[in-house]
Amino acid sequence: MPRKLRLTGDAEADRLLSDDPFALLTGMLLDQQIAMEVAFIGPKKIADRMGGFGVTKIAEADLDQFVELCVQKPAIHRYGGSMARRVHALAQHIVENYDGRTERIWKAGKPDGAEVLKRLKALPGFGEQKARIFLALLGKQLGVRPEGWREAAGAYGDEGAHRSIADVTSAESLAEVRAFKKAAKAAK
Repeated sequence: MPRKLRLTGDAEADRLLSDDPFALLTGMLLDQQIAMEVAFIGPKKIADRMGGFGVTKIAEADLDQFVELCVQKPAIHRYGGSMARRVHALAQHIVENYDGRTERIWKAGKPDGAEVLKRLKALPGFGEQKARIFLALLGKQLGVRPEGWREAAGAYGDEGAHRSIADVTSAESLAEVRAFKKAAKAAK
């Protein structure tokens, strides 16, 4: 993952997200019911407490100890215990199904956009919307663009959109995404 992400406003957290595909996937998993940048700082909190970040390390961790680590203040999420269990399950899934190599989700067998979306939706804690947003993030910011990725990502893949974390590249774009979300919520 060669490109440098700027999702959190925290240089160390962004570096981890840029360098470790599982960290990025974990941030996406945590991105619900809390501010986007707080969700994506979650992997750094885990790394700081575990003495490093790694999918195998998390998958092999004792679940109760991992949950305890994640709920320490500041917790990785407002629902720290349940989200810690989801992160642990996600790590185990990646180890069991992708040999611990997260990037195989979008690289193994040269999948098209629809197949990558299908693989993302099969992950613990990922539904349709989260999978589409993550696919858009891969395409827009990391150059992972399998054939048909924009169509598979739906509106999140639209050029020039400011709908989700996939469109956050600076404090200004974060504000634009927040404004879009606020307007969408008001329209409901």
